[in-house]
Amino acid sequence: MHKTRLTLAAALLLAALPALQGCFPAVVTGAAVGVMAAHDRRSIGTQTDDETSELKVRGRLPAQYKEQSNVSVTVFNRRLLLTGEVPSAEARAATEAAAREVDGLREVFNELGVGPVSTLGSRSNDSYITSKVKARLVDSDQISANHVKVVTERGIVHLLGIVNEREAKAAVNVARTTSGVLKVVNVMEVIDEAETRRIDEQLLGARKSSPASAPASSAPVENR
Repeated sequence: MHKTRLTLAAALLLAALPALQGCFPAVVTGAAVGVMAAHDRRSIGTQTDDETSELKVRGRLPAQYKEQSNVSVTVFNRRLLLTGEVPSAEARAATEAAAREVDGLREVFNELGVGPVSTLGSRSNDSYITSKVKARLVDSDQISANHVKVVTERGIVHLLGIVNEREAKAAVNVARTTSGVLKVVNVMEVIDEAETRRIDEQLLGARKSSPASAPASSAPVENR
C-alpha cells in the first residue's frame, strides 16, 4: 500500500509538470525532464523533432475553429495523435488535413471527438486517470512507465510508445482495468523484443558513460 501511494504521488507530479513548469525553477523541471528523456527509447534527436512537430502542428490548427475547439497534439516517434473536441465533422477533417501538412510525420491518428469542448472538471478527471494508469504501470513491474505515453481525453486512454508485444499487452491490460477508463485506444509502435533489448542496453551504456552529476551543496545548520 505504501509503495502504491508513493508511485501514485510520483505519477501525479509527472502528470502535472507540463502545467506547472512556469511555477518551478528551470533546474527542477529540467532535471525531471532530463531523467525521463534518458530512459526514453527514442533518440534525443527524435525527441527534439517530435517536440518541434508538436509546435508546428499547433501553429497550423485552423483559426476559424479554435474558439470552439480543444485540440491536444501529441507526437511520439514522428507519429501524431490528435485528441480533444471540435465543433463539427468539417472541423475534424480540416484539423487533420492541416496537421498532415507538417513535414516529418510518419502517421496521423485522428481521435478528435465532435461535440462541445470538455469542461474543466472533465479535464481534471482525465489528468487523474492518466496519473493512475502511470502509477499502475510502475506497480505492475511488467513494463517501464517511461516507455509508454498516456494521453486521456473524456475518459478514453490513448497509449503511445515503442514497445514489444509482451509490453504492449501488459500496458493495455493495465489501462483497461484502471477505474474510470471508458475505452483504451492502442497506438503503440510494436517492435521485436530483441530490438527493444538492444535499445535498452544502448541506453544503459550511455547512462553509465555519462559524467556523474555533481553532489548538491549542503545548506548551513544553525543549532538553537
